[in-house]
Amino acid sequence: MIPDYQTLMLPLLKLVSDKKEHKYRDLIEKLAIEFNVTDVERKELLASGSQAIFDNRVGWAKTYLKKAGLLDSPKRATFVITNIGLQTLAKQPPFIDAKYLKQFPSFLEFQNASRNDSEADVYVQEQNEETPEESLDKAYQRIRKSLVSELLNKVVELSPTFFERLVVELLVKMGYGGSIKDAGKAIGKSGDEGIDGTIKEDRLGLDIIYIQAKRWKPENVVGRPELHKFVGALAGQGAKKGIFITTSKFTKEALGYTPKNETKIVLIDGEQLAQLMIDYNLGCTTQQTYEVKKIDSDYFGEE
Repeated sequence: MIPDYQTLMLPLLKLVSDKKEHKYRDLIEKLAIEFNVTDVERKELLASGSQAIFDNRVGWAKTYLKKAGLLDSPKRATFVITNIGLQTLAKQPPFIDAKYLKQFPSFLEFQNASRNDSEADVYVQEQNEETPEESLDKAYQRIRKSLVSELLNKVVELSPTFFERLVVELLVKMGYGGSIKDAGKAIGKSGDEGIDGTIKEDRLGLDIIYIQAKRWKPENVVGRPELHKFVGALAGQGAKKGIFITTSKFTKEALGYTPKNETKIVLIDGEQLAQLMIDYNLGCTTQQTYEVKKIDSDYFGEE
């Protein structure tokens, strides 16, 4: 399990107790070893994908200790313990967290500067094990999950023709070849035989991908027999590639199905469809944008 950022504070301070300068990256590696953080855990990213969770938590542990005056940074990405830090360790505290750091005036100044003239301080939460980025990521994921549900409800209400056009438009936005006009011409042109449309694999039209689009309610899951029919329809067209998209879900048997011939099928269920619609701004618009910024170390660093 990845330790929370407050759990990392005391071990981080102890690592620099030798009064020597320590590289930030070295401290991350030593803490990972001390807490037995696995390689898989080291690769776990924030929901935004911007940074590794463990690195982010070490970063905030370092920031809080520095704001309290227990750590100093004499030069870029290098840290050393201060006299206050040494005095703190001499007291042998069982732990150091945000509440403990409130005894230091510089940390209180930092905390108060982070407040928004309100008693409800959302920046330094003494009982919160999440870093600010993690809290922001979780809030974003809750909003996105709600939007996924709304999109699916809307899509299920669409007419079959509208849904087929939505699917083709999404694939074009994802980079598959041709224009919306070109792709749209293929819809309904194959005599229905289990095919709802086609689209070029790339802009040069070197290969054709066949589409099956099932606008089904969530309770009507897509089973393996439906995939058999689709593969048969592809064979009838002499095709080797297909995309099966549904607003519902696939059964376990359907997900485990692999055609014996060279046919390749990509399965996209309702949630994946809605997630892709969000990623490619189809059927939804941006309401607000937040930019999370940090110090540009290259700008302020030494050569």
